[in-house]
Amino acid sequence: MDASHHVADDGPDARGDSFRVGADDFELDGRPVRLLSGALHYFRVHEAQWGHRLAMLRAMGLNCVETYVPWNLHEPRPGELHDVTALGRFLDAAHAAGLWAVVRPGPYICAEWDNGGLPHWLTAEVGSRVRTRDETYLAHVERWFARLLPQVVSRQHDRGGPVIMVQVENEYGSYGSDQVYLRRLADLLHTHGITAELCTSDGPEDHMLTGGSIPGVLATANFGSAAPDAFTTLRRHRPKGPLMCMEFWCGWFDHWGAEPVRRDPSDAATALREILDCGASVNLYMAHGGTNFAGWAGANRADGTAPDGTPLGGGLHDGALQPDITSYDYDAPIDERGRPTEKFWLFREVLAAHTDGPLPELPPAPAALAAPATARLTDWVPLDTVADALGTPETEHAVPPTFEQLGVDRGLVRYTLDLPGPREPYPLTVRGLRDRATVYVDGARAGVLTEATPTLPAPVPGPARVTLWAESLGRVNYGPRLGETKGITGGVLHERQYAHGVRAVGLPLGAFDDADAVRGLAAAVGPRGRVGLYRGTVDVRGPGDAALELPGWGRGFAWVNGFCLGRYWDVGPQAALYVPGPVLREGDNEVWVLEVEGVRGKAEVRLG
Repeated sequence: MDASHHVADDGPDARGDSFRVGADDFELDGRPVRLLSGALHYFRVHEAQWGHRLAMLRAMGLNCVETYVPWNLHEPRPGELHDVTALGRFLDAAHAAGLWAVVRPGPYICAEWDNGGLPHWLTAEVGSRVRTRDETYLAHVERWFARLLPQVVSRQHDRGGPVIMVQVENEYGSYGSDQVYLRRLADLLHTHGITAELCTSDGPEDHMLTGGSIPGVLATANFGSAAPDAFTTLRRHRPKGPLMCMEFWCGWFDHWGAEPVRRDPSDAATALREILDCGASVNLYMAHGGTNFAGWAGANRADGTAPDGTPLGGGLHDGALQPDITSYDYDAPIDERGRPTEKFWLFREVLAAHTDGPLPELPPAPAALAAPATARLTDWVPLDTVADALGTPETEHAVPPTFEQLGVDRGLVRYTLDLPGPREPYPLTVRGLRDRATVYVDGARAGVLTEATPTLPAPVPGPARVTLWAESLGRVNYGPRLGETKGITGGVLHERQYAHGVRAVGLPLGAFDDADAVRGLAAAVGPRGRVGLYRGTVDVRGPGDAALELPGWGRGFAWVNGFCLGRYWDVGPQAALYVPGPVLREGDNEVWVLEVEGVRGKAEVRLG
């Protein structure tokens, strides 16, 4: 690529009055500038730690931060908004840190986030019409943008704020080719006050760029290596305009039950240098990954591919669900706890050669837990009791309702049905199970079913009461199977006969936000290791960043002082949950663990 012209790599304090997409470069007051950006998602970092993480970006040599916006986090139910101003507070923090900002509001974001950021109620309503020109879908998008975009509009660069660029959709060429839809989105952004430059981002493939870019809007590319080849492809579609890698994949995400993915730091630094040697701007994905708190991690399907065409299969059977772990460390240069890695120091060295003046020093490291602590969780509440008290009212249906029909975004659903009798033992099969169900027959555990193993190992005679606890492991966030419903989507078969008259209770994770209701659940006495809610306290001396270890626990969710750390699962590769220091306090700290598989040994947790 031609990098012969000079691109000024102004420091982040060189704000200027006007930022624009020029004929060859980004321009600040008519001077060419280069964006050295890093992805940092405000919703994956505890707010009290935003300032530290942004300072780490500055210290690495970056002048810009990029963030997505997850619609489903902010509008969990139609018209019910939850802390939309968090985006504005984050942009203010970026401004205070001396960083420009790129905002990627979606409506779809991928991001290894549940349902790609789209609300479960939205995809349930519009189905395959999602991410198209469909008027019902676009009406929801317009209503959402009207509520969200004021957080961006007042913080745009031409109003003295940090926002210099806003993305239209996200990697749309990996999904569809509805140019009318993309143009409608761009028009919506303008209608609601966006005057910052617009852009799209797609894999450097002809079909992705033709499907995902629109005339008059800057096109950028997403890739992890081979920058000259990627930019050559981009130039075939856009002969003029700045070159930018909107997502330089310097790491990758991990799936439950799979080997962790790591990228050699030297290899990543070489690839970064190659991008900059092309005269291009870059956004590190991720600069700091953070954590999928509160069960918001998404999932892939084994028949999917990454935006650069890399298979996501991992040797699983075709179509197998690959749920993402709670940690979104991403093997990023700044790790999950905000600490610099070897990759950080190598990137800092590369970036320093493309910035003016010395780089800032690193901010003080976050405090770490002063002393490890261990606690037994002695209070136990049966799972049925938890669901009856915190869940949705039990309702009866002809066929099993999905999570979406019950209004459950993340969590569990209890299905109960009565098989008539007398009848011989027959196979019991769940059709269309997403994603996993523990089955009890007349109160005794009978097995665990998954999509790949939908039939109980032993036949079931009648009459019998069958209870199925179904769990969502994360909605697909990428590819053509986006928007899949969860729960029992096909029905329960006894032999080849459908079972009807199904009672259902939804237990959404959001129900645990009512701490008083959780504390008010009456403890019970039962055999050791049963499924249910375990409660206790852990005595902390010198609070700070920590890891919650759950030795002997199977799978479930954990909370500390009412803050949901996310899902744990003994299949690995994640062995402990990150606990942000601001969550802990000196003295007693409440710990809740919702165990859905069963505990082996002591119901004990450790903070270290």
